[in-house]
Amino acid sequence: MIIDEKFSRLSQLLGEDALSRLHKAKVTIFGLGAVGSFALEALARSGIGEFILIDFDVVKPANFNRQLLALEQNLDIPKVVVAQERVKKINPRCKVKTHELFADESNLEEILLPSPGIVIDAIDSLKPKADLVAFCVKQKLPFISSLGAAGRIDPFSVRVGELKEATNCSLGRRLRKRLKSKGVFQGVRCVYSTQEALNAKGEIVKDKKEYRRGRERVPIGSVSYMTGIFGLVVAYEVLKMILGEELSGCSLGRAE
Repeated sequence: MIIDEKFSRLSQLLGEDALSRLHKAKVTIFGLGAVGSFALEALARSGIGEFILIDFDVVKPANFNRQLLALEQNLDIPKVVVAQERVKKINPRCKVKTHELFADESNLEEILLPSPGIVIDAIDSLKPKADLVAFCVKQKLPFISSLGAAGRIDPFSVRVGELKEATNCSLGRRLRKRLKSKGVFQGVRCVYSTQEALNAKGEIVKDKKEYRRGRERVPIGSVSYMTGIFGLVVAYEVLKMILGEELSGCSLGRAE
């Protein structure tokens, strides 16, 4: 195997066989905002050979404090377009397919079947998130879900484990309730924080309504390093699924 110099340090660390498997791997990412953009960046720089990217939104000024794709020249451009261009600038050989749409149960089969590779759930709206997770569980698709990074400030509170263990996450609690109504009770691996979400004054945020299409919501403040950590840990989990033993000796606050 001829090693592209761009990935020579990765090959040096993990070996040529691991790099070859990364080049052959496919990852599907739902949501290219704060968490999804950092996960995509890490995976593109790890030599992943193919991506399917899904997001219905455009880059907005409110994204700048935490989203990797948020730059002045990208304002009002669809995130999937910006993300595809960025991946191609990192690795021109990478295949990138995009869907500029709002993902829900009506279109998941079209997007994900027959072969999505590993699925990343970086959706922050409750209903489509529940639709995606339930679909992945029932179709036995490998996936990792990100819960709420907003409102958290402690980087050492990040954990990886089953959804039932995310007891201080309001999004996690609502997601569990939705999934139960869909007949899903286990098998949801996620990245979460053990810290309660805080607003700007350090008070507990009380959710007043569910996330809806069009992003109508009660906003929660966020800080760049927390969403970045979530995205990078998601990327680590994906690499672990692909490479197995090469990375299985590592753990991050595992709640298992």
